[in-house]
Amino acid sequence: MKLADFLTYSLKSLVQFLLPEFQSLIDSTPNEFDTFQDILNLYEGGIRLPQGNLLKALTDNIPIESVKEILRSDGEGLFKLPTPQVIQEDKTAWRTDEEFGREMLAGVNPVIICRLQEFPPKSKLDPNVYGDQTSKITKEHIQDSLDGLSVEEAINTNRLFILNHHDTLMPYLRRINATNNKIYASRTLLFLQRDVILKPIAIELSLPNSLGDEFGADAKVYTPAEQGVENGLWQLAKAYAAVNDSGVHQLISHWLNTHAVIEPFVIATNRQMSVLHPIYKLLHPHFRYTITVNALARQILINAGGILEKTVFPERYAMELSAVVYKDWVFTDQALPTDLVKRGVAVEDSSSRHGVRLLIEDYPYAVDGLEIWSSIKTWVDEYCKLYYKSDDMVQKDTELQAWWKELREEGHGDLKDKPWWPKMQTVGELINSCTIIIWIASALHAAVNFGQYMYAGYLPNRPTLSRRFMPELGTGDYMELEADPDNFFLKTITPQMQTLLGVSLIEILSRHTSEEVYLGQRDFPEWTNDQEALDAFARFGKQLGAIEDSIMKMNIDEKLRNRTGPVKVPYTLLFPTSEPSLTGRGIPNSVSV
Repeated sequence: MKLADFLTYSLKSLVQFLLPEFQSLIDSTPNEFDTFQDILNLYEGGIRLPQGNLLKALTDNIPIESVKEILRSDGEGLFKLPTPQVIQEDKTAWRTDEEFGREMLAGVNPVIICRLQEFPPKSKLDPNVYGDQTSKITKEHIQDSLDGLSVEEAINTNRLFILNHHDTLMPYLRRINATNNKIYASRTLLFLQRDVILKPIAIELSLPNSLGDEFGADAKVYTPAEQGVENGLWQLAKAYAAVNDSGVHQLISHWLNTHAVIEPFVIATNRQMSVLHPIYKLLHPHFRYTITVNALARQILINAGGILEKTVFPERYAMELSAVVYKDWVFTDQALPTDLVKRGVAVEDSSSRHGVRLLIEDYPYAVDGLEIWSSIKTWVDEYCKLYYKSDDMVQKDTELQAWWKELREEGHGDLKDKPWWPKMQTVGELINSCTIIIWIASALHAAVNFGQYMYAGYLPNRPTLSRRFMPELGTGDYMELEADPDNFFLKTITPQMQTLLGVSLIEILSRHTSEEVYLGQRDFPEWTNDQEALDAFARFGKQLGAIEDSIMKMNIDEKLRNRTGPVKVPYTLLFPTSEPSLTGRGIPNSVSV
């Protein structure tokens, strides 16, 4: 079955049959998980569905067997889901501070964390509109968590890091919090321990000032606690930060920075280049099914009132937020080494194999990503130099120049005047640009997509919604938290219906089909009759095979604790190949799901 057909049937089945039936089911039962065991029952025992409409919809109306497997029922009226990897080995390890920090390096959104370079963290929001948005985190909040270092020493020795969603979300909080969602703009500070474990040491949760935006933020800071109500507050603070990260992941890291930005390249390549053009042959496999998938997303997922608006906190502001963030997108920054340096997690180093040196040595996404990036660049370099012997040949290639002009001036027209665009006048610019395009379409998308179910299939680990604010001392909510912190936690995060819908969705999106074509592979071996190009491509495939071996070795190295973490989930999202199904590994050539 074609991948596009699989996705179409799966998502339409989810929308047409499951969504209304889930809603009907939830309307007749309380929309809450009362205990964590209630959530585990989704995977261990299933949810018993009423006989009748939903089972009939599942068995009679869903047109293909593979979708019936995804939306499985055991014949006894139980709706069951596969157990996500994050709770397969240990059902509570996801709650540890170590795992919370590790997932910023090896989870589904490992592309945000930055090195802290000033204290307290400052904002780039316009102070004339938003007032002073400087962080309220003080030295006193974190001093005891720095292994005896001062804050200045921790910064100067590259030991402090930040997961910062403050500026992205603050302008939207009043509107979002006028809906059923209640969220904060978060800043999470982390300390890199000597054992290379990233430990969260403070979480700041901010709201717009009650006196007006121009008065800055109302912020509170929470620090780690092991017991009592303070631990309940700390677990909630991590959940609010995770809600922020979940929304940013789906709308920015995933949709915007892979699906959306690659689309103009697909269109311009097909409009401006002959199928015989060498650059068309190089890039074409990395555009497979992307237009189909994006069209389907606009029809079902990101449309007004669609699944995404029902399952992530920005609701109807989701696409607006994504569009605003796009204004700061920079094509050349998508090169992995450039991105790592820009985020401060690496420094340029000509003596290092990839030209950069990581400041967090055990950073699985970056370690594996640099290997993949370098392999892609070597392949693109060898291929392009077969056909472009000089810069003059690049400049005089009319198809190539028309292609670059269209994707810059029309495809990414809102950014056409930005000075960072390559001029496409040299072989080097061509090689680097094609490497970035292939990286976005293949490895970057794989890193932020195929781990969704393994980490977010268990919603408490990656909640997508928060429905009430942090409880205040002396209130009934505070007493409720004190009496039953787990129940309070569950009544704060994503409720039942959105959990069922969201988890069913990401299970579909995290799967590989048998038709998938992976990096280093082609669907047609006769894609070129140029033996030199075929030989270079074979070397590329061999290098990717060596990377697979290296990843497997690192994942069993006990010194590299971030490779598996407390949850014992090995990092395989940049392992080049995969079997069909829900594997948490594999780099498809293109944004095809």
